Amino acid sequence: MTARSTVEAVLDEFHAAAADADEERYVATLASGVVFLGTAPGERWAGDAFRAFVHSYFSRGNGWSYIPSGRSVDIAADGQTAWFDETVENAHYGACRGTGVLRYDGENWRIEQYNLTIPVPDALAADLVKQIRSATA
Repeated sequence: MTARSTVEAVLDEFHAAAADADEERYVATLASGVVFLGTAPGERWAGDAFRAFVHSYFSRGNGWSYIPSGRSVDIAADGQTAWFDETVENAHYGACRGTGVLRYDGENWRIEQYNLTIPVPDALAADLVKQIRSATA
C-alpha cells in the first residue's frame, strides 16, 4: 500500500469505529497526544481528555456516524506527515468538513489532529455571525 492509501484506510477505520462505538479500534487510530476540535467553540480535547470523552460515549454503546467523501490527502516530502480534508455527512449536522494531520510513527499512521467544522455558505455568513455575536454577548 502507498502512504496515501494507508492514510485513507486509517481515516476510514476512524469513522467506521466511531459508527460502531468500538473504542479499541477508534483509539488505535489516534496518536497519544491527539487533539480533537469539535464544532462548538469550547470543544477542544487533547490526549487522555479526548480518550475519556470517547469512553464516556462508547462504553454505553453510543457512537457517532460521519460518512466520508471527497477526501484529499497530501504526504510531506519526508513521508512522515500527512494532512487531509474531507467532507463528512452526518444525519444531524448535514455536510461537515473534517481536516487534520496524521504522523507516521515508524510502524503506523496515527491521527495527531482532527478538526470538525460546519462549512457556512458565504451568503449566510453575515447573518450567522450576527446570531453568534448576539448569543455570546
